[in-house]
Amino acid sequence: MSDVVKLETAPRDPRFPSTNQTMTCWVRYLEWKRCQSKDGEDSDECKKLRRWAYAMCPIDWVERWEEQQQDGTFPGPKFE
Repeated sequence: MSDVVKLETAPRDPRFPSTNQTMTCWVRYLEWKRCQSKDGEDSDECKKLRRWAYAMCPIDWVERWEEQQQDGTFPGPKFE
């Protein structure tokens, strides 16, 4: 029998109880970027936060935010 793959997504965030998850997406994305800045891209925590950001956000948004960071036009905090 093959190995069982455990699928998981971002946990529910009680700070954002409504059905509109836009703010959850934004916060998850910023948490991921903050982690990358602090711990590096390859840390287990950052990998988990990346999965959560991609689970909560439309891919188009993430791609646009990545481009904006490279161009210096990102509307959120700057992470070094």
